[in-house]
Amino acid sequence: MPTDEALLDSLQRAAFDYFLRTVNPLNGLVADTSRDNSPVSIAVVGFALSSYPVAVERGWMARSDAVQCSLAALRFFRNSDQSGSPTATGFKGFYYHFLDIHTGARVWRSELSMIDTALLIAGALTASMYFTAETADEIELRGLVDFLYRRIDWHWAQDDGETIRQGWKPECGFLHYGWEGYSEAILLYVLAMGSPTHPIKGGCYQAWTATYQWENLYGHDYLYAGPLFVHHFSHAWIDFRGIHDSFMHEKRSDYFENSRRAAYVQREYAQRNPHEFAGYDENCWGLSACDGPSDEQADVSNETRRLFGYAARGVPYGPDDGTLSAPSVLSSLPFAPEIVLDAVRNMMERYPQTLTEGRFCSSFNPTLADADGRPWTSAGHYGLDQGIVLMMIENHRTGWIWQLMRSCPCIRSGLHHAGFRGGWLQPPCIHGAR
Repeated sequence: MPTDEALLDSLQRAAFDYFLRTVNPLNGLVADTSRDNSPVSIAVVGFALSSYPVAVERGWMARSDAVQCSLAALRFFRNSDQSGSPTATGFKGFYYHFLDIHTGARVWRSELSMIDTALLIAGALTASMYFTAETADEIELRGLVDFLYRRIDWHWAQDDGETIRQGWKPECGFLHYGWEGYSEAILLYVLAMGSPTHPIKGGCYQAWTATYQWENLYGHDYLYAGPLFVHHFSHAWIDFRGIHDSFMHEKRSDYFENSRRAAYVQREYAQRNPHEFAGYDENCWGLSACDGPSDEQADVSNETRRLFGYAARGVPYGPDDGTLSAPSVLSSLPFAPEIVLDAVRNMMERYPQTLTEGRFCSSFNPTLADADGRPWTSAGHYGLDQGIVLMMIENHRTGWIWQLMRSCPCIRSGLHHAGFRGGWLQPPCIHGAR
């Protein structure tokens, strides 16, 4: 049985290898999944850009190779079609959610995605904070990141509303909903408020937090969000330990502590197992946005319960069809290692089919087991899963990404404009000052 450190090293390295296997080296774009003919997810490119510095630090990749991979992606986005046409790459500095891996053109009639653009830019900013050498390539890299960030018209994305819109399509304009309820959008709002060119108004963030839902579940007071990934994504880049916006200050908590409580709520839900699904217990939990079996699949046609396919499963209000996400559990590592490591080891031992090429698949469903007792298992791997796993393992092991991004000017500025105070955001004490 490997030590915890050896296990995490193996899982983190395997997660990084996803990006090497699915990147188009000509343009730096990275596939959404490892399945054949998968399009690009711009958010996965953001995770890739964040992973290259980690790989350099850990000796998995030469610095020069990491710079070239990063430059390929950044040059592509700089030169991409920003006309907003149905076959363009983006508009107003934002990008369509899914792109063709060869041409970079929009596919699947996907939306211009504000949150996925934010994840992409967060990765670009990570690269610019790490590659600080005065070489021609690294100078160019930092210039490209600055250009891409400044080009985004965050204010336009408000559409004169109180909060940021979730998306836009050339066929119909803005989607008719904004961000309501706690979600992964803290990072989006921080980047939008830190913009030196097109920032959103300060009241926009407060209008969003006014839609939050504070609950007591299983004895835990916390800011509710059902899917586990919501409690992870912004934390990949921002260290929320000890810093508070006005909402969390009033609750005498912070978003890091909130994610810790979310992990415990998830575990308690699995222990109680209200729908009596197979496999659920204190060491087998994790409902999140993930792949899953669907009613249309022939191999599960005899299942009488409704199956949701790819869906944002959540606790405790559902949806829940017995599908669990091991990557979401592993990504809770910085918040609750005392329960996460036991669960990860348990799932690996009980359901070895969930681990292929050293990486966790998107999901598994023990209730839908075959004749040999093997659970339904999602095929291939998802880039979002591997990216968040890599970053959260690093944050748990060293806190290095958090430390790096603490010095990012736009992150600090955005947090201040959103009303965050305390902890590492406090200005340094000047000796002799009163």
